[in-house]
Amino acid sequence: MKMIRRIKHIAVAVNDVDAALGTYQRRLGITDVRRVDWPQGRSREAHFSLGEVEIQLCQSMDPDGRFAQHIARSGEGVQHICLDVDDIEQAIAEAVRDGAWLKACRACGITGPHPHSEGYVAFLEGQAVPGFEVEFMQVYKEGERPAEYTKGV
Repeated sequence: MKMIRRIKHIAVAVNDVDAALGTYQRRLGITDVRRVDWPQGRSREAHFSLGEVEIQLCQSMDPDGRFAQHIARSGEGVQHICLDVDDIEQAIAEAVRDGAWLKACRACGITGPHPHSEGYVAFLEGQAVPGFEVEFMQVYKEGERPAEYTKGV
């Protein structure tokens, strides 16, 4: 059964979201940027489309933030890739059956599938696949988004 529909977004950890965005704009002609200050996620972000994929440039608001920690370990770069899945429970079950395990969401502390701004999400621990961390998201269908997430991120 097909589990992954598409790459929903790629989160890129950066030291300075304004400087990084300027580079993307100058070198790649990026326009139509959505700026996000997200206190719950302790991050400042710039979101834009690159072809069919949303790129999220993410700067931690404090030195203990998840993006700052990623930069300390690995330097600036891809922190995680969010995969849009048809059925989040099935995606988790298949990954866990293959030896992966879940980790808590850094924004809200919940482990396992839970509502977020754009859909139900769950995170796999560490580099569950070589190269990057994985977030599964089952995007909300019309009318599913909880009231507390009506504005999105």
